[in-house]
Amino acid sequence: MNLDFHGDDELAPGLVDLAVNVRAGTPPEWLRAALHDAVDASAAYPDPRPARAAVARAHGRPEDEVLLTAGAAETFVLVARALRPRRAVVVHPSFTEPEAALRAAGHPLERLLLDPPGYRLRAVPEDADLVVLGNPTNPTSVLHPAADIAALARPERVLLVDEAFADTVPGEPESLAARRDLPGLLVVRSLTKTWGLAGLRVGYALGPADLIARLAAQQPHWPVSTPALAALVACSTPAARAEAEAAAVELESARKALLAALPPGVEVVADPRSSFVLLRVPDGARVRAALREAGFAVRRGDTFPGLSPDHLRVAVRDPETSRAFAEALAGILDPTASPEEFR
Repeated sequence: MNLDFHGDDELAPGLVDLAVNVRAGTPPEWLRAALHDAVDASAAYPDPRPARAAVARAHGRPEDEVLLTAGAAETFVLVARALRPRRAVVVHPSFTEPEAALRAAGHPLERLLLDPPGYRLRAVPEDADLVVLGNPTNPTSVLHPAADIAALARPERVLLVDEAFADTVPGEPESLAARRDLPGLLVVRSLTKTWGLAGLRVGYALGPADLIARLAAQQPHWPVSTPALAALVACSTPAARAEAEAAAVELESARKALLAALPPGVEVVADPRSSFVLLRVPDGARVRAALREAGFAVRRGDTFPGLSPDHLRVAVRDPETSRAFAEALAGILDPTASPEEFR
């Protein structure tokens, strides 16, 4: 299984991108302006202090509980370098970078495969000293209750919760980013998805000060660029957070439109709550190839542990794009049907 395969590997010129979970039409103009100013200021070495303070204020935490990173994915590498877990458990299906980082560092680990159709969280081994999961989970789009995740916290255990998609859910109801009472809780966040900054590599982690210090000791000097730091400041303001909330509300409506447009023969896996949905179709490899011929790139599912070639992850886009995708999918699944039947 290729753990290094990601949605951008599906892209090619001319294809409609339904494979990458980055909000379309971003970054907004005010953020572009902030980045432009930061480029002009990049002759000096990066100063992380304003960004760290901004993130701390946004989540109501002390600054020593904030780690700024070159994308959320850097945190997984830092964890693999800083910790020596005896029994690491990665909850799947989920984003594969945490497991890839742990394996690259030589750590023994095991997979906890959640069961379809709901892929709901269940108990992990009591002696696990590192537990990794996502919420909402990529690629299932399942949103686990915060209480269920909090119940996994233990002394002498690091509980890593990847919340890269938390701000795609209105109100972030199941986020643990503000919880300081849970031992070993490490919450990972990203600006990539909502603000369209995948190429900038900007994220952060929130956790106990001693754990944050251990991770920071594995970073090189100046790990986060001046433009990325400027993005953290700009996206942590109350106005920016309100805009992200409005985008999450709009996303809910767009997701409902996508689900309503899907043709017969498509299984919607679990209860999607984020900016993507996981579908299951018969003969998925053929369908994915046919979608490419029709002009649509979707994310294959078989590189996620616990999923099969029949699983396809599809990003939520505007209703018009979703209807066009659904019509193409309908024609692939049933070539004899007329497009009007699925409108």
